[in-house]
Amino acid sequence: MLVELRTKSQITLPREIVASLGLSEGDKLDIAEQDGVITLTPVMVCTRRTMDTLKDEIQRLKADLLAQRQPNFETLDALLKGLDRG
Repeated sequence: MLVELRTKSQITLPREIVASLGLSEGDKLDIAEQDGVITLTPVMVCTRRTMDTLKDEIQRLKADLLAQRQPNFETLDALLKGLDRG
């Protein structure tokens, strides 16, 4: 698709691409250039607290795996409830 560079170096993303990626106003995009090719990648911005929480959870899961502590769930509902409890 062809787009035009506007004032203030702005472009408009085609509606079809926005819809196919599920983007909406306010979403963040990372822009990069390599060998003359420009790429836009949708990104999610997380707070440092969220990242720290995720890191802690990953470390806990790694420790459980190394210690061979793996939970067993009888049903999908039981698994989902276990995930909710963290």
